[in-house]
Amino acid sequence: MSYTIGNIAAILQGKARLTDPGATIEHLLIDSRRLVFSTTSLFFALHGSRNEGSYYIGDLISRGVFNFVVPAGVDVEAWPSVNFIIVDDVRNALQTLASVHRQKFDFPIVGITGSNGKTIVKEWLYQLLQPDLNIVRNPRSYNSQTGVPLSIWQMDEVHQLGIFEAGISRPGEMSRLEDMIRPTIGILTNIGEAHKEGFANDLQKAREKAILFAGVKQLVYCKDALTPGFNPEHLQSARRDQDISFFSWSRRSEASLFVVNKTTTNTATTINGVYAGIPVSVTIPFTDRVSIDNAITCWCVLIILGYNQELISERMRHLIAVDMRMQLKAAIHGCLLINDSYSNDLLSFALALDYLRQQSVGKNSTVILSDILESGLSPAHLVKLVLDKVEAAGINRLILIGPGFYGIRAGLEVAEGRPSTGCQVHCYESTDAFLQAVHTSLFRDEVILLKGARVFEFERIGHLLEAQTHQTILEVNLSAMVHNLKAYQRILHPHTKVMAMVKAFSYGSGSVEIARLLQYQKVDYLAVAYADEGITLRKDGVSLPIMVMNPEEVTFDALVEYNLEPELYSFSILRAFDEYLNRAGLAGFPIHLKIDTGMHRLGFETFDVPLLTDILVANHRLVVRSVFSHLVGSDNPLHDAFSLRQASDFEAACGSIESLIGYTFIKHLSNTGAIFRHPHLQYDMVRLGIGLYGVPAPGVNLPLQPAVSLRTTVAQVRKVQVGETVGYSRAGLLHRDSIIATVRIGYADGFSRKLGNGVGSMLVRGALAPVIGNVCMDMTMLDVTNIDGVREDDYVEVFGTNLPVTRIAEWCETIPYEIMTGISQRVKRVYFEE
Repeated sequence: MSYTIGNIAAILQGKARLTDPGATIEHLLIDSRRLVFSTTSLFFALHGSRNEGSYYIGDLISRGVFNFVVPAGVDVEAWPSVNFIIVDDVRNALQTLASVHRQKFDFPIVGITGSNGKTIVKEWLYQLLQPDLNIVRNPRSYNSQTGVPLSIWQMDEVHQLGIFEAGISRPGEMSRLEDMIRPTIGILTNIGEAHKEGFANDLQKAREKAILFAGVKQLVYCKDALTPGFNPEHLQSARRDQDISFFSWSRRSEASLFVVNKTTTNTATTINGVYAGIPVSVTIPFTDRVSIDNAITCWCVLIILGYNQELISERMRHLIAVDMRMQLKAAIHGCLLINDSYSNDLLSFALALDYLRQQSVGKNSTVILSDILESGLSPAHLVKLVLDKVEAAGINRLILIGPGFYGIRAGLEVAEGRPSTGCQVHCYESTDAFLQAVHTSLFRDEVILLKGARVFEFERIGHLLEAQTHQTILEVNLSAMVHNLKAYQRILHPHTKVMAMVKAFSYGSGSVEIARLLQYQKVDYLAVAYADEGITLRKDGVSLPIMVMNPEEVTFDALVEYNLEPELYSFSILRAFDEYLNRAGLAGFPIHLKIDTGMHRLGFETFDVPLLTDILVANHRLVVRSVFSHLVGSDNPLHDAFSLRQASDFEAACGSIESLIGYTFIKHLSNTGAIFRHPHLQYDMVRLGIGLYGVPAPGVNLPLQPAVSLRTTVAQVRKVQVGETVGYSRAGLLHRDSIIATVRIGYADGFSRKLGNGVGSMLVRGALAPVIGNVCMDMTMLDVTNIDGVREDDYVEVFGTNLPVTRIAEWCETIPYEIMTGISQRVKRVYFEE
């Protein structure tokens, strides 16, 4: 369904300045970095806490965008040939457009809300129903005030069912989501701890979430997960004269579906229940409580949709785990592999392409794409859209897999490629055909996006392309890192810049991948420890300003060649760099001056300022980009008086330098701990380090998410009798018959020997298992006697979401920095986005 900008102007009822009212709009854009189709996109210039969408109008116009929704105050006359719709509230306009679009369709809509399980239930319902229906749904977890309208915009005449999840974090938000989604079937998963900080109590949160069901005909919910004082069956339809039909399930009380019991094997669970007085059961390939609850909810939905029990049982037996993560992994022959097999529709494909562009700066790129099932488009039309997206993204090679694409291969210029853009196109009828025909030598020094529907089993291609390493993995959650960045940005003054610390291999998590993410998120500066770290970033396409904190004379050539900005902290290094620039005939090179205000590690003394400024004024080879110092105890209230004294000395030094050299520069003093505890010391820029990774400094009360997890697997499980010993030097004496699990991590991987002999533990099947005996070079032994069912190849969490790295640091009597930076480079890094 297409709109013109004139149609949309009438819907939004804003002030319109249209030079081409007939311009076709097919795509809604809220992030200038995700532009693919310039001529048919409508950009909504949203207001953010630290960003204004209107700042990017000029850039988007230069890239071919000519349709904008903007707030009052934007000088639209500066661009006389561009279409503008001026509104009071841009986000409200986006939501209004989605609401009007939604009302053009009368097929059933499932609306899902709750504290947890929304996305899993949505994706499992899609798996269960997609053989019969053409379904539109949120991509990933696009369930917010801006994610929902972008999801609703996908609705088209070809669809027969919509499944949309809605998430809120504060009162008043759900009414707008309900107006856009207008579900006919509601699902309430549960009310739990998520987002509790935005509500007075759980009862308020439950009532706010229930607003989604204002117009539903049917509502599915779990009686056992209700908040005290809240009963969904007291809800009445606000839009219809009829009552809502309720379908409940419970393990404890009378319900539409009463769950009697369950039986569990190592790999599956059979759930036995009673529905309409008749015994019923389903078997699912999962054993954990969360998956069981989500599966029961899906079971209820299939019942109210009229599916017979035999078909329900058959389909639920084949449910597939939903991995909502887009993973970035090291691959063969110097490649990077982006594995995104979570979903495969046009919108999620566009999101994956955007991530590919973020990671492939300066490198070639290949897309391996399966048929996009149930798009409702003809293969020819679908291929045209795919090719347009791929070419707009600058992809070098496109590999299409599936009978749909293969059936029209003659029209894809397969043999000749796509001469107009240089994108080579290849087609294969199946995954088997691709694996039989393609040799891994075809992939070298590039970034590969693997995007396929589940039925095509692209995990086989992933296994072929991934670099094979041992099973200890450091997982970096890029979505959590972005969340943490924004959590800190929200408490910054509007003008305050962010310098992100990516020194020491980004605290062990991988410098290039993290730097690309931070560049995409538009931080202002990066800081590295040594020049070679900065060179690596430059070679991999990172263009942000980079400060080198420990420059050496032998690296001066590299600093200049790769546009790296040195921190100068002594007269000897300053004079050496100044003499180098003089010999090279260079002038105006940016530098950063460090002032020692109490750390007494590196830096000019405050009494050195007059001589320092004399040198700076005497020539124009050095230009001061910033002056900074380092707080000694910003995270400790005991040192607050000293921190204030440091700040006073810093301000005095900056004032003297600024007055004598005659120009301004960036001033920065605050590290991660000070950003929160000393907001008055933010100045022009702050340096954000370990807080990015979700490790809170003492006294910092921010909703951070753990961004780094170290995990390994069990290599062997054995029974060892009382009186025997485990490990080197017979240090692990057993005082009872025990079960010992040997796991694939040791001190060569960064698991400290200090953690041996019961000092440290790891998390196995949700329980702490103490280390028994000495930590070995490549292996560690755990006592799992008290943990049921431990098997070979079970995952083991060394630190992460459930076992914080701060606790490991306490066991080692050190700090999280040392634990994270100590992880060996032989440990495979895997990056993913939720």
